[in-house]
Amino acid sequence: MCLSVPGFHAHHHPVLTQFMLLITHWHSILGVSVMTAALSVRLYLRQQHHWLRLLVLSVVGGMLVNAALKQVFQRPRPQFEDPLVTLASYSFPSGHTAATTVFYGFLVLLLLRRPGQSALRRGAIVVGAVVMVLLVATSRVYLGAHYLSDVLAAMLEGVLWLALCVAFLRRFTRHRADVETANAQD
Repeated sequence: MCLSVPGFHAHHHPVLTQFMLLITHWHSILGVSVMTAALSVRLYLRQQHHWLRLLVLSVVGGMLVNAALKQVFQRPRPQFEDPLVTLASYSFPSGHTAATTVFYGFLVLLLLRRPGQSALRRGAIVVGAVVMVLLVATSRVYLGAHYLSDVLAAMLEGVLWLALCVAFLRRFTRHRADVETANAQD
């Protein structure tokens, strides 16, 4: 099932188009990679190795999972008479949206762990991340690069992948701590 929004694409406005292009380019695979690299350096310098592992596993791994899913589904991109963007890769699921969902989802986890935050601040962090993901997803549909179902599936993919990464690293960390405890007792 492809949920298309042709009317959405047909009613573009030059100022809105430029804004959507800015959002989509900022959150391209390159853009998310640059933001991930910058945050990785910050986490490394602060010796927050657990968070660094989670960031790299979730974002880079998520990008690889998305590329694999595109090959599995091989859905062609939407076709328009006057396209705003033209891409040769497959459409389903949206790579921009999936990478953005994982990156901002990670930021939410990282920022919410700080103690002593007000409910207002915590809510603002979550709302900010959701708004960014929705902006990217909207830009992809507006520009005609994806069907609505592509971006919805990518959001679900991103959330599920991040949850799997968190669960995996928690289990790995717990196992490693158990091994270190057992070794210390020997």
